Amino acid sequence: MSLVAVPQAPPAEAAPASAGGPAAANAKLPAAAPAPAPAAPLTKVLVFSKTAGFRHSSIPAGIAAVQRLGTANGFTVTATEDAGAFTAANLAQYQAVVWLSTTGDVLNSAQQSAFESYVANGGGYVGVHAAADTEYDWPWYGGLVGAYFASHPATQQATVKVEDRASVSTSHLPQRWTRTDEWYNYRANPRSAVKVLAGLDETSYSGGTMGDHPITWCQDYRGGRSWYTGLGHTDESYADPAFTTMLLGGIQTAARAKAADCRPETGYTPLFDGSQASLDKWRQAGAGSFSLADGTLSSVGGMGLLWYPVTPFANYSLKADWMMPGDDNGGVFIGFPDPQGDPWKPVDLGHEIQIDASDGDPTPTTGSVYSFQAPDTAARAAALNPPGTWNSYEIAVHGRHVEIWLNGVKINDYTSNRDIALGHIGLQNDGAGLDINYRNVRIKQDGAPATDLARGKPVTVTSVEPGSTHVGANAVDGDSATRWGSAYADPQSITVDLGGVHTLQRVRLNWETAHASAYTVQTSTDNVTWRTVSTVTAGDGGLDDIAVSGTGRYVRVHGTTRATQYGYSLWDLAVYGTTQ
Repeated sequence: MSLVAVPQAPPAEAAPASAGGPAAANAKLPAAAPAPAPAAPLTKVLVFSKTAGFRHSSIPAGIAAVQRLGTANGFTVTATEDAGAFTAANLAQYQAVVWLSTTGDVLNSAQQSAFESYVANGGGYVGVHAAADTEYDWPWYGGLVGAYFASHPATQQATVKVEDRASVSTSHLPQRWTRTDEWYNYRANPRSAVKVLAGLDETSYSGGTMGDHPITWCQDYRGGRSWYTGLGHTDESYADPAFTTMLLGGIQTAARAKAADCRPETGYTPLFDGSQASLDKWRQAGAGSFSLADGTLSSVGGMGLLWYPVTPFANYSLKADWMMPGDDNGGVFIGFPDPQGDPWKPVDLGHEIQIDASDGDPTPTTGSVYSFQAPDTAARAAALNPPGTWNSYEIAVHGRHVEIWLNGVKINDYTSNRDIALGHIGLQNDGAGLDINYRNVRIKQDGAPATDLARGKPVTVTSVEPGSTHVGANAVDGDSATRWGSAYADPQSITVDLGGVHTLQRVRLNWETAHASAYTVQTSTDNVTWRTVSTVTAGDGGLDDIAVSGTGRYVRVHGTTRATQYGYSLWDLAVYGTTQ
């Protein structure tokens, strides 16, 4: 069972369908998100190694390595240096064509047209090393490989920085991979057009000229899929299991035999980058924890939630890589307030994007907005990598609109009735024996990150609970364990001075048990004349996230009716907006 097995929907929401039940299984996406057809099995690969320029001595070793991979993984390999193999009829039998250290002008115009048609019909291209030193006068090919060769220093040891550790071709590698090869510089940086899987640390060797230096990447290209690596110069490469496993993953990626997200990725900010320093910014709510090794979080015990307290987020794309060893359970939480140590608050106030192997059930819950909407099951089945292998989520949140991509394929589109537009994110550890691993959590916001304008600003209150330390400043100190508490009488108010006039957008109030059942939110530019921007007459405590409009330097919460015999008690008062 998931941590969120029995969430209660607020009254405004329709009764949720139980994840994996008949209603969930029948939930459909809008017509705009059709399910892709499952990939054809990988049965035949063509290795093409014709050279019209420099010829690498490692080509025979490379051919032999691909043949061994084929024998071990159930596909046959045809090796050729005959460009006459590039006809529409012949190419159609292969799921991928490996260009193994080809050089120079190797195809005539008719053969080029045949290969373009092959790719347009969904064929796969794998480029190895000098494949980037090929066909300089064929712009279509330059786009397919991603970048042309420019130069290289002497063969030497360098450090490869593995950027995408969910890709089937790189998930087995360490974050920093030290190896010896001939390190290509390229005429242009392909990052804006491809998904960079690994790059070079130019401080680790001599002769790098690119700064940001991609070395392995993939992309969806004009109907087909391309995967390229600049590694593979040396004979020894093809006896190195780390490299040959990467090459196998590249073939599987290009052939679409394994799910992979090959969309370009730029502008993301890491929240967890694999380092202890980044993990130290997160906080555990509830039982259990996560261990950290080689940039990977592994759940320990449970059940609980690792959440990011630094700031809430609004209007964002969140990406996280995950892997279940077997029939396990986890999830990514979005849109919840500070849980104050209670992992059930995100269940009740946010949403879980579920991860669950579900005993091989044909309608597993991976990809669901847990208990509210199942994914498109056909799309998920086509995109999902099995337990023991890595997958990647993209979760886009814009207002209450949630979109979910699994390995680059959109599998869910949901509009929530919960107030999730601004909230924290978290990673679930569901319980002992329900193991899950996470890597590479990153986010991209539309516009500037949300900033709490009230944090640390001067506060005045009408009263403080007698004999207590629950002063007004506690409500804006960013500490979820401190609060403002008032005297036991009506009315009471708390006012924050933002220090300047702002265009105001939202006010978030996180009440303690002693909350207001009736109150107003007011703004002022001079602390004299007040304008009411929200009125609440039936407050039920917990989190109130209120959309407001207008300008003000001062924000006042004015309570008129207490819900309990005690005073008004407020954990947090947050104000969001922009500076005028």
